[in-house]
Amino acid sequence: MSITFHKEEIEFALPAEEKITAWLLDIVKKENKTITQLTYIFCSDEYLLGINKEYLNHDYYTDIITFPYKQGHEIESDIFISVDRVRENAVEFDTTFESELLRVIAHGLLHMAGYSDKTEGDQDKMTEMENQSLVMWNSANNLS
Repeated sequence: MSITFHKEEIEFALPAEEKITAWLLDIVKKENKTITQLTYIFCSDEYLLGINKEYLNHDYYTDIITFPYKQGHEIESDIFISVDRVRENAVEFDTTFESELLRVIAHGLLHMAGYSDKTEGDQDKMTEMENQSLVMWNSANNLS
């Protein structure tokens, strides 16, 4: 099992890597999954736009792109997150940067655990699961 965090073309401090790792393990345990290899790559809008164009033929900004290598019971993936987009979304959704970052981190893992966000019903379920994940984070870290 390996969870790693990298930065590409961005400078920011990831809060509490060890706590985030433990939290991600709690999420997959709740989903009855295991992590083989999970790599989060935090990057700029422009970096992720390049990935979006090159690999998905999409010419727009996004907050996250997941590349699943193994799904099912075992999860193996690279997850790219635009820190720029997370900052903008935090303002738009009237939340803190850390809360929005944690939501997006959970979102990527939940995709790998089998949750989709293609339809409105899927989006509602994904949001519910993200919210449950944030409650787990807050509980584990004695936050309200």
